[in-house]
Amino acid sequence: MTPGTPPIRVAVLGAGTVGAEVAARLLEHGDEFASRIGAPVVLAGVAVRDLDAPRTPALPRELLTTDIENLVLGANIVVELIGGVEDARRAVLLALESGADVVTGNKALLATHGPELFAAAERVGAQLNYEAAVAGAIPIIRPLRDSLAGDHVLRILGIVNGTTNFVLDRMDEHGDDFAGALATATRLGYAEADPTGDVSGADAAQKAAILAGLAFHTTVPLEAVAVEGIERVTADQVRAGRAAGYVVKLLAICERLTGPDGTEGVSARVHPALLPRSHPLAAVRGANNAVFVQSEAAGDLMFYGAGAGGRQTASAVLGDLVSVARRHVVGGPGLVPQPAGADLPVLDPGVVRTRYQITLSVRDEPGVLARLAGIVAEHGVSIETVEQSRASDDGTASLIIGTHAAPEAALSATVEALGAAAEVESVAGVLRIEGLERGDAA
Repeated sequence: MTPGTPPIRVAVLGAGTVGAEVAARLLEHGDEFASRIGAPVVLAGVAVRDLDAPRTPALPRELLTTDIENLVLGANIVVELIGGVEDARRAVLLALESGADVVTGNKALLATHGPELFAAAERVGAQLNYEAAVAGAIPIIRPLRDSLAGDHVLRILGIVNGTTNFVLDRMDEHGDDFAGALATATRLGYAEADPTGDVSGADAAQKAAILAGLAFHTTVPLEAVAVEGIERVTADQVRAGRAAGYVVKLLAICERLTGPDGTEGVSARVHPALLPRSHPLAAVRGANNAVFVQSEAAGDLMFYGAGAGGRQTASAVLGDLVSVARRHVVGGPGLVPQPAGADLPVLDPGVVRTRYQITLSVRDEPGVLARLAGIVAEHGVSIETVEQSRASDDGTASLIIGTHAAPEAALSATVEALGAAAEVESVAGVLRIEGLERGDAA
């Protein structure tokens, strides 16, 4: 570090679990960060809503402020960790327009207003980094943005929500039903008091939009991500999957596709799916996250680790901070990792090819299976496996049909037709099957 090098002033917005950890580590390890960056690092302040709220770790009161605007305007780098969308958007735009670089872990902000923020950063030559926005401590943004920039990413399968992975893991390993597994997750702190954003798939959808944009160099609007949560996954489905050699996971899936007219496009979706237990993602347990990338040249890559937690997410934030701060020392234009270049269309989810496992409650009568097989065939779908349970006292039996790969639209129409059949009492559940050889499942 050259003597007399001016300090880099850092403003932290938000002092929740992650923000307080980031601020505390900057104070505790300031000399170490300075040696890596090549300049002193000064924590200019921490913006909070309540000066008196308890925080862990504790922060010096003199660093706390409720005046976001003045704090932002006096900083070289702004770390946005306040969460939400609109307040965060205003703060980030203020920072970028003032010429400050920004580090954020706000997935909702980027999924909703990413193009606007990237454009603002590009106008002034500022940096906008967001490694912590997807999968916590796992380095996945930089590999997609930098390491694989010269490759052709084909597909991403991601377990990117720790709450849902914990719930489904409990259902698989302990036989819990959904409500029991979620109650355990809440009691142990893996689920929020209101877990709707997690179990509905909304959180994973925001991350899928970000990953798809980076992987395919195209803007993928959040509303274009097809989403299905885990609320309807039953213990019976999990047990049946386990018996057949599968595990149920909530997957964020981003892939390149060719549409019916030959047009190349992309798809992003989130839904629970059956994965073969031989697949690397099947071994991701508890609240951990993992992202499995398939690319043309590099082949299959997997990134695994803690997807949440104050210290873990702070690690990703501080990694971005060091990278951003180095530019202030060595100079050069800002790095704006916006999803751009290919401008591929986002294709209708109906063109995606996958497999279904359909669980039906059917009348226990002769000829039922043949009639239902005819309905499936009428929709251009072929049956791969059939499993039937013994009849129950009410005269019904459980029938589990596994299909070969087919377009999502055809499979969805098949389920609707089966549900309307006189022989079918109810459609007990539908799960997609993913992670098989690419030619069959994508």
